[in-house]
Amino acid sequence: MTRPQSRAKARTFEARPARILIAALTGLSIAVLVATTAPATETEGSDGMIRSHGYSYFGELTYPEDYAHFDYVNPDAPKGGTISIAQSGTFDSMNPYTRQGRRAALSWMMYESLLGDSPTASAAPADVLGEQYGLLAHTVEYPEDKAWVIFHMRPEARFSDGTPVTAHDVAFSHNLLLDQGLQSYAEAVRKRIPKVEVLDDHTIKFYFAEGISRRSLIDQVGGVPVWSQKWFEETGARIDEPRLETSPGSGPYVVDEIEVNRRVVYKRNPDYWGWDLPFNKGRHNFDEIRIEYFADDTAGFEAFKAGEVTYRTESDAKKWASAYDFPAVNNGYVKLEEIPDGTPPAMQGIVFNLGSEPLKDKRVREAIALMFNFEWTNKSLLYGLFDQQPSFSTGTKLQATGLPEGEELAFLQSLGDVVPEEIYTSEPWTPHESDPDRLTTRKNLRAALRLMAEAGYEVGDNGMMRDASGEVLRLDFLLNASGSPTDKAIAENFVRNLQQLGIDARLEAVDASQYTKRERDRDYDLVFDGYPAILGTGTGLLQRLGSEAAAFSLFNPAGLASPMVDAIIEASLLTESQEDEDMTMRALDRALRYEFFVIPDGYAPDHWAAYWDMYGRPEDIPPFALGVLDFWWYDADKAEALKAAGALR
Repeated sequence: MTRPQSRAKARTFEARPARILIAALTGLSIAVLVATTAPATETEGSDGMIRSHGYSYFGELTYPEDYAHFDYVNPDAPKGGTISIAQSGTFDSMNPYTRQGRRAALSWMMYESLLGDSPTASAAPADVLGEQYGLLAHTVEYPEDKAWVIFHMRPEARFSDGTPVTAHDVAFSHNLLLDQGLQSYAEAVRKRIPKVEVLDDHTIKFYFAEGISRRSLIDQVGGVPVWSQKWFEETGARIDEPRLETSPGSGPYVVDEIEVNRRVVYKRNPDYWGWDLPFNKGRHNFDEIRIEYFADDTAGFEAFKAGEVTYRTESDAKKWASAYDFPAVNNGYVKLEEIPDGTPPAMQGIVFNLGSEPLKDKRVREAIALMFNFEWTNKSLLYGLFDQQPSFSTGTKLQATGLPEGEELAFLQSLGDVVPEEIYTSEPWTPHESDPDRLTTRKNLRAALRLMAEAGYEVGDNGMMRDASGEVLRLDFLLNASGSPTDKAIAENFVRNLQQLGIDARLEAVDASQYTKRERDRDYDLVFDGYPAILGTGTGLLQRLGSEAAAFSLFNPAGLASPMVDAIIEASLLTESQEDEDMTMRALDRALRYEFFVIPDGYAPDHWAAYWDMYGRPEDIPPFALGVLDFWWYDADKAEALKAAGALR
């Protein structure tokens, strides 16, 4: 596991486990953030049942039933060629859902679901949010109250071994996740989805519990990866254990080569059952996707310069600003692009472990945060290329501003004593300002000392911060040693500032396997991590931010457990209009910023794409996915020109 890259929208082919599992398992409902004039395209029959080729909670779909392809793809994109991408660290498993070991990048991409997504678990379609379209299923059917849902599956769907994909496989996969999947997922799903019924080989029905919100339930079951029941029963394999053998998937790619800790190669399946679906037109264009593993990001970059790696989404501002001055760039063989990113940034940065005793006091967390100098970091280490995110919904209509008023005020007051008085009297938390020319800003140091004193700490004669019992305050910052040098520099300078405050702060750079285990065990005080942007409500918010799973959820690295946050999420699930949902999400953003458990360290507003000039892409990239492995393609003429020039072998 490398540091999550949503901050710089980098390494779009790789998702950290939380993102994979939330995207594939929790079916988080996402509110539409852009204006749309699309009419409702679901159809209500005379029996009161709604039948549609896709699903959105409020019933509107951008693409009609007879859509030919997504608007942003090139439906005539050529098929063929290879794309090679670097990955730092190691892997010992091709099972993406294991709770042990380290999964290989893209190891989930062979599997499909009833409602489709992209091979990198990002949005599909990538020009709208909150809409899903049938993949393994051709029709979704449900009553107006969404008490249940029936999926009518495509009988032509096949696993890569030629066996049919049936409703029995869907039910098996659903139950396998309950029996062997993550505890937080299994507990949440069992409460909400008490029964699944196979009606026939290609029809499956899910029943939802009474007296609960129907939000996210249809998306959730529609997003479950579908595995071959036959293969699992014959092999006895489990999804919670590492293994190199892969079960047959129904997707457009199959595993072609595995060399542990060196490479994984995925090959386009010419016999894939779904090539002619409108959902797939212009997509999945590369014959071969190669993931090349290197000890660290520096080695991976050198491989890119040499042409061994052919595509790179840069995450390191220093490299982007200064390292792309090499012959292949100067000769025009390597292309550099800054492509606007329409996705709101994640709330990512330095996460506090709220289970750490000294960090349970918010005053201590606020004091520690004052020692992070974003302005100096951005100027000195990030070349001024980053912006700092103030909100869990930065730049959207869901970002809380000012004091609560109107409907939001009334909503918060209706929640009672779980909402502290400060929510009503203080504007939402925003990042502090620091001196861009000095690592340590004196006024912030003085403010931090005052907060520490209020929390019962004082600096002793030896300059060390001690609590009332005389114990020195020690904090361990966990770092992945295979990450970028810039990340290490950011952490080192932050630790140096914490030491100025008198804290015994230590940076622990460990290898990738140790990092993975320690992060899963929450064996840290501080860590680079974060939370996806809040774009709308959904039951996935309870797994990510709710108290019930806070002690063990991999989706909640801080271990946040807040009765106020719980109450807002539960109420948001019961909203009946987009306007009311948006209002509760602004309240949630306000509450999360009040709880204060992440120091945001900035994000790049653009995708930084570097690639050997042998690929094509749509002229207009959709706002919600860069789509390199989804809808870019190989240009054989350009590739031959590079070879003829001696630039590539």
